[in-house]
Amino acid sequence: MTTVAALSLFPNLVFRPSYKFCSKRVGGKNGFKVLAVFSEEASGLERKSISSVWGALFDVEDPGPRQLPVVSGKILDVNQALEVARLDLQYCDWRARQDLLTIMLLHNKVVEVLNPLAREFKSIGTMKKELAELQQELAQAHQQVHLSEARVGTALDKLAYMEALVHDKLLPEQKSKRPSGPTSEPESETYSPTTSSSNSSQLQTKSQRRNLNVSGPVKPYNPCLKNFWYPVAFSSDVKDDTMIPIDCFEQPWVIFRGKDGQPGCVQNTCAHRACPLHLGSINEGRIQCPYHGWEYSTDGKCEKMPSTKKLNVKIKALPCFEQEGMIWVWPGTDPPKATIPSLLPPPGFQIHAEIVIELPVEHGLLLDNLLDLAHAPFTHTSTFAKGWPVPSLVKFLTPASGLEGYWDPYPIDMEFRPPCMVLSTIGMSKPGKLEGTSTKECTTHLHQLHVCLPSTRQKTRLLYRMSLDFAPWLKHVPMMHLLWRYFAEQVLNEDLRLVLGQQDRMINGENVWNLPVSYDKLGVRYRLWRDAVDKGADRFPFTKQINSGL
Repeated sequence: MTTVAALSLFPNLVFRPSYKFCSKRVGGKNGFKVLAVFSEEASGLERKSISSVWGALFDVEDPGPRQLPVVSGKILDVNQALEVARLDLQYCDWRARQDLLTIMLLHNKVVEVLNPLAREFKSIGTMKKELAELQQELAQAHQQVHLSEARVGTALDKLAYMEALVHDKLLPEQKSKRPSGPTSEPESETYSPTTSSSNSSQLQTKSQRRNLNVSGPVKPYNPCLKNFWYPVAFSSDVKDDTMIPIDCFEQPWVIFRGKDGQPGCVQNTCAHRACPLHLGSINEGRIQCPYHGWEYSTDGKCEKMPSTKKLNVKIKALPCFEQEGMIWVWPGTDPPKATIPSLLPPPGFQIHAEIVIELPVEHGLLLDNLLDLAHAPFTHTSTFAKGWPVPSLVKFLTPASGLEGYWDPYPIDMEFRPPCMVLSTIGMSKPGKLEGTSTKECTTHLHQLHVCLPSTRQKTRLLYRMSLDFAPWLKHVPMMHLLWRYFAEQVLNEDLRLVLGQQDRMINGENVWNLPVSYDKLGVRYRLWRDAVDKGADRFPFTKQINSGL
């Protein structure tokens, strides 16, 4: 180590296999002869410097064979003994210096061997530096693309605004120039916009997006939003002797099975004294009030009134149907549609978990959150998105008139299914890790169903179903359902603290959709659909002219 440190102080001194020696008398009687060690490539100035530095260490003359003093007897006198000791010390000193020089020469050979590795190490460091510079340039390029996309969006918005102004100005002029009388052509034929119908629709959508406003207290639900089939419970939770109380559109209901095993949904209020019926029990397929024992069937008719004359009494009941492991109700006033959409996972998947959680947020805000994946690397840092990189650009790619698509660069397909369902398929390489850039490239998948039932204007009943196309043995692991529920609650808690904050500010007047960007596309489309429903529109956007029920 000392040798290495010494060499590092004198970089110009390089030991090589061949050397030139020069001698110089140090002086004094029997003085040591000094030899300077020089590199063959060293210049005169370098040799002088090296001689002055290393001369005292290695430039020692070989003492040669030891010449013992001639004595007449067996005993040496003092001077003779000192001479012998001096010769021994001189030889030992010379030998030690030669050994040190040998070690340094060997060290020099080791350095020569390692020099290529050192050069390679420097090359790797240089490559790392260049790679970092390239990554920085790539990030800047992505940022430039993002800015360019934003500029294009702004330009399209301006174009839509200008075309609207031109349309508003030209249409009155066209009307004023058109002759009056029965020979006049229909208004729809006298003016044709310069853009195609599809472009007009897109520009109108962009104009609507610019004016999207979701602020203030949640307004009372429009009756049109009730004219859909809503999933309210999983079939496995509704036993023959159980009752499930729910709130739907701010009305209390209770679900139970009748004598024939078919589910029913009736008003959760006794007609007698307004006692909650779910506090009672099931008796031969009828729900019995715990107050005075009145019993109601699944159609709401009171069939028993103990201790009094039976009256013709009936409480409100909702159309109720069971399909594919879920209980559905129709809370609207329009006749129920004949078809209920399928919410089963794709072929090859097995259902592993069905979870119901009551959340203290308005269902629209929860849907906004579920339809947004760009927040995952920032919000879900302790659960499924732990370790996810933050892409330079996130986009949701979807058809021009649809409510489904896929995320870029994430391998996730997603769909909003009216009125309150979100379906997603996630490509996975292993639990918690994404694989590839599309679900088709992935070998294993996770399928999710989220149903956001509007309980009240500040409460949502969430039905969550999770399915996998791998590891079927997990279904048979004891207590696994508790683990799935724990994971689901952990993820929801990460979202809940944010959505509750949004809800508080929204109620106080803040617009939660103030500045939508490219990755907000699916959420914006949901809000435009919801706005059309709330206004009672005859046709809903992005739903292929399906008005209700599906």
